[in-house]
Amino acid sequence: MFSFCTDPSTLENFQWVACYLTTGKHLNLYYAFGTVLLLLAITAPIALGFGFMGATAARSSIAPLRWLGKGYTSIVRGVPDIAFFLFFVIALDQAFEYIRHRWKCPDWTDPIRQGNDFLVCADAKLPLSNAAQWLHEVYGFSLAVLTFSIVFGAFAANVLFGAMRAVPRAQIETGEAYGMTTRQTFWRIMVPQMWVYALPGLSNLWMVLIKATPLLFLLGIEDIVYWARELGGTKTPRFTEYPHGDWRMWYFLFLLVFYLGFTKVSEVVLDRIMLRLTHGQATTGGEAQRKAA
Repeated sequence: MFSFCTDPSTLENFQWVACYLTTGKHLNLYYAFGTVLLLLAITAPIALGFGFMGATAARSSIAPLRWLGKGYTSIVRGVPDIAFFLFFVIALDQAFEYIRHRWKCPDWTDPIRQGNDFLVCADAKLPLSNAAQWLHEVYGFSLAVLTFSIVFGAFAANVLFGAMRAVPRAQIETGEAYGMTTRQTFWRIMVPQMWVYALPGLSNLWMVLIKATPLLFLLGIEDIVYWARELGGTKTPRFTEYPHGDWRMWYFLFLLVFYLGFTKVSEVVLDRIMLRLTHGQATTGGEAQRKAA
């Protein structure tokens, strides 16, 4: 990175630290921070969408749809996250390959399940073995996003379901008295007001999602926890130009500060959103604002 980094053995103090922190592996660590932030930015709205669909289905008057919504929230929330991540990514990957296998290799006669092996034709592999490395990384990241979204969407569905029930029934009846249909009362009365009741639960869910990002390591993605452990371990002159002792404590301390700072910023943003949502509402937050004014 710097011109004076050509011979690390001659460096001291600041120059050694500057060269050490700009090695290729450290750049991978910084890239991993971007990966975590990108995961949160993509997963949060998708999980909220899954949650909204699950909560809406759970309230449906159509029995099969209602069973599907309640079954989704109950089953996913009842399975430990780690077990679900380890199972679902493998199952999802094999499901995609099975569909491609049936489509691309209709003449295949060998069984796909051979003992513990799952064998499909070469054209059905995802991604293809000769695909670029970035395609492998994007595919793995996409599976991680989908898995996180399904898991946290179930929790969001439970929160939104409770928020929908918290909207005063009298307001729905008033809308019906004015001639609104069920669809109109849902979208014009219930949905706009339910966020006031849902935001506290969604805020907690956002914090849990932030803390769950280290599970990326279980999905085969080199996240910040992986690189912190890799870079912090003892390095000898035989294997690196920047030898050092066991620095894992300092790397994990840096991650601790990062997560605490990120959650603090999230709290400030969520508090401002809550103030905006409760303004003028007949809720505890709205009453507190009226008294303060």
